[in-house]
Amino acid sequence: MISVDPKEAGFDPARLAAVKAMMESDVESGQYDGIGLAVGRSGGLVSMEAAGFADRAEGLPMTTGQRVLPFSISKQFINVLILNFVERGLLSLGQPVAEILPAFGARGKGRIQLWHLLSHTSGCFSGLPPLGPEDLIQYQKWTEFVCQALPEAEPGTQVIYSLLGAHAVLSSLLVAVDPKRRPLAQILQEDLFDPVGMDSTTIGPPRNGEHVAPVKCRYRDDVPSGLFHGAEVEAIAGLVLFEGSEIPGGGFVTTVEDAWRFADMLRAGGITQSGVRILSPATLELAARNWTGDSPNSIFNYAVTQRNWLPWPGSVGLGFFVRDRAITPGPLPNLGSASTYGGWGSGSSLFWIDPVRDVSFAMVTTGVLEDTDHVQRSQKLSDMVLAALVD
Repeated sequence: MISVDPKEAGFDPARLAAVKAMMESDVESGQYDGIGLAVGRSGGLVSMEAAGFADRAEGLPMTTGQRVLPFSISKQFINVLILNFVERGLLSLGQPVAEILPAFGARGKGRIQLWHLLSHTSGCFSGLPPLGPEDLIQYQKWTEFVCQALPEAEPGTQVIYSLLGAHAVLSSLLVAVDPKRRPLAQILQEDLFDPVGMDSTTIGPPRNGEHVAPVKCRYRDDVPSGLFHGAEVEAIAGLVLFEGSEIPGGGFVTTVEDAWRFADMLRAGGITQSGVRILSPATLELAARNWTGDSPNSIFNYAVTQRNWLPWPGSVGLGFFVRDRAITPGPLPNLGSASTYGGWGSGSSLFWIDPVRDVSFAMVTTGVLEDTDHVQRSQKLSDMVLAALVD
């Protein structure tokens, strides 16, 4: 990665420094434990900062190379590979999933197409299945459960965010059509992590036992649990780090450095800094459109009453969340162009790309927030970054 002078990249250095000051203030006040944040423009790294603790209890400082659990930005790693397989003619966006996985068509799911899974409009099982820990860490068992489950809605009619099940199915599709018959971890390593330079990213625990920041919830006492209770989040983290764990929808380990490399590959139109083409600009243009219109994302239904928020469009593309034009509580920046797109992980992480301004952004944190607090924090810091861009 090539570092560039913030001022030469069009940023006001004082305003950019205010982002770091806000990170430090948030940590000092106890809102969360630690944070790594990276900003790039036009292929250059403008800023990469860390603040706070990887492990507050042990006094271990946060660094930009600290491995963390980013939860659901894991989904975008899988989504990019799905789109890559589409470009290679191995899959088709309009293809019924049951053509490849016949068991998926059971109980009225035969008309669900690949693009429905990418846009969270498939209507397939969206929650956590009643499986034991030994099965929850195997995406194949998730796929089996989703295949036999009743659909929750007609495909294409609602945005029902799938916590983990849809991406188990997507991963099963990758393995099923891969010409080399590779296991999922090998596909990820060879087709994404190695070419992008994501040397610290793994599905499941690091291969050589490298330290991963512990997952500790920092929910505010005055905010009820939303999507998850704190104990559930910490339990899921334990499953992710179990030896042999493969939970594609939320079970990766990464660093802010790797997350930024991934985001900047997308900003560059799908090509890595080493010149390897992962996706084409045409595919990214298609994927970064809002394919769900004004439909709200059901994952935030609870926030309408809990936080007195008005419903807002989910704005889901083909594997990414899209800024579009609505004023929202987050997590994407309101100051972003309408074509800004990215992904976020429960209580913990965010990345986005603003194609108009040629900016890439990545953030990972320790000390998990309740999700409505997290999306607000994410938007606050993102908007501060874009407010520092003056040229």
